Order: sequence, then structure tokens, then C-alpha cells
Amino acid sequence: MQTRKLGKTGLDVSILSFGASSLGGVFRETDDAESIRTVHAAIDCGINYIDVSPYYGLTRAEAVLGQAIAQVPRDKFLLSSKAGRYGEAEFDFTAKRIFSSVEESLQRLQTDYLDMLFLHDIEFVSPEIILEEAVPALHQLKEQGKIRFCGISGLPLALFEQMLPQMKFDAILSYCHYALNDNSLLDLVPLLEEKGVGLVNASPLAMGLLSTREPSSWHPAGEEVKALCRQAALHCEKAGTDIAKLAMQYSTSHAQIPTTLVSTASSANIIRNAGWIEETIDETLLEEVLEILKPIHNKSWPSGLPEYNQGLKKASESRDLA
Repeated sequence: MQTRKLGKTGLDVSILSFGASSLGGVFRETDDAESIRTVHAAIDCGINYIDVSPYYGLTRAEAVLGQAIAQVPRDKFLLSSKAGRYGEAEFDFTAKRIFSSVEESLQRLQTDYLDMLFLHDIEFVSPEIILEEAVPALHQLKEQGKIRFCGISGLPLALFEQMLPQMKFDAILSYCHYALNDNSLLDLVPLLEEKGVGLVNASPLAMGLLSTREPSSWHPAGEEVKALCRQAALHCEKAGTDIAKLAMQYSTSHAQIPTTLVSTASSANIIRNAGWIEETIDETLLEEVLEILKPIHNKSWPSGLPEYNQGLKKASESRDLA
């Protein structure tokens, strides 16, 4: 599988990477044995980067992933986890909790270091706690050899625009902003390149929007967004293909997007995903799908503190207000 450089870390990451959230049963009931097979299948397909968090499945994802990677030589994959978010509304970015969180993650993952640690969804807390507590903790963990690199994650792009000039990070993890319905992540690329910050893209299916199935009831997108994404998916189905294939190809094709995380607990799915990105994209179908999605292009939804969501082109806005 093709690899790209992740910022100035020197890491070569596969253009398709594995998000382990599904191993925690966050989307559907999963079988741990099949989840372990899925991780092994991903690595066999050439995927060399895996991301997880203690938040996913309330530590279950890390525990299951730990069982899987314990059977694989450590130099066969790059591993990132997160700290700071532990429940739906449970956030703790104090240095003390970050230190203990990393120790707990290392035990569950059955490894003695992380290649990357992200502060998880920092848009929900004041920047002061991040700057004064979390960032110094990250640098201390790097000095201790517990983590090699560090970064931040979150939904609003304004979060990165405001925080990156104030602190030094190796990478960011952004989700739902480089997919068929939203490529606003490209607006952030010049700042990332200026700072030498690596970029991890996640959720090429927009958290289930790009599917013929109804998205989960918790999905925050507006009804117009959901309807047009489903219309695009049905158009692909009528053309004899799965919109997931087009979405994977689209999200991994841009040279300035080093890697895109996809999550599944099915070995058949990850093998299919890896095969799709080796095929040539159907440019005609892509144009047709982008045209269907044009009325909702780059619409999103708020997340976290108000200062990170000002001027947001909301997914709940009607077409007349776009």
C-alpha cells in the first residue's frame, strides 16, 4: 500500500489507516475474536497505522486491540491513542490524569510506548487547561519515552486555526472534513504545512452519512444533509457500486492528506476497503455524486465551545440559507 510522510515526524503512514473505535462496539455489537482477525487483516493488507482511544467502548477498544497487536511484531505498525476524553461528557486534561491515562492505555494495549498521543476533542474545554496542564504533560511523556509524538484532535476546524499558533504539536487528527460532502479540511493545509504539522483525516463516510442506510439516531447532521447523502448513496447503488468505495478512493487520493482512518470490526470489510483504493476512481460517477451533494457542500455542525463554532456553515441550515 502507498505511504506518505506525516508532517515532520519522519513517519511513513499508509494512505488508508485503521481506526479501532469499532472494536469497542460503538456502532454495533461485535465479536472480539472477529475484531482481532480484522486488525491482523488490516496489517496484512499493508495498513501500518492504527488509532484508538480509551473513550471508544469505555476502554474496550483498547483492550481488544491490545490482544490483537500482542500477536504482531511491534515494528509492523504505528500506534496512536488519546487522552482527555473518557465518557460522553467526561473530560479531564489535567497533567495528573494524562499521565495515569497513558499508563492505563499502555497496559491495555500491551505495549511500552505509543507512536502518537492525541488530546481527545479539546474543543470542549477551555484553552487554558490545554496550554497550562496538558501540553507540558505531553512534552514530559515524550522525554520519558512513553510517546514519540503528540497532537490534538477535534471537530471544528477553527479549533486548529486558533490553537496551533499557540503551541507546538507534531500532528492533528480531524474528522468529517475531508469526505465527498465536505472537503473544507483543505483550507487548513497551508497552516499545517507552514507549521510542519502532520495531518490524520478520519471518517471518510462522514460518520455513516454516506450510506444507503439511515445514519445513527445520534448523528448531529441536519435533515437536508442526511437526505442528500442518502440520495448520493442510492445513485451509486443504481450505478452498480457502493458509495463507500467512491468515498474511500476520494479521501485517500489527495496528496496533501497523508492518511485516512477507516473503522470496522469486519475482516471482510477492511480487506475490501484496502482493495478499493488500489482501483482507479470512476471520475464520471464522482462528478455526478459531487453535483448531488453540492447544496450541502462543506456544511457541518457545532461541537464544543462557542468560540470554535462562530460563522459555522451549519448542517442544519436549509438550502435557502446556504
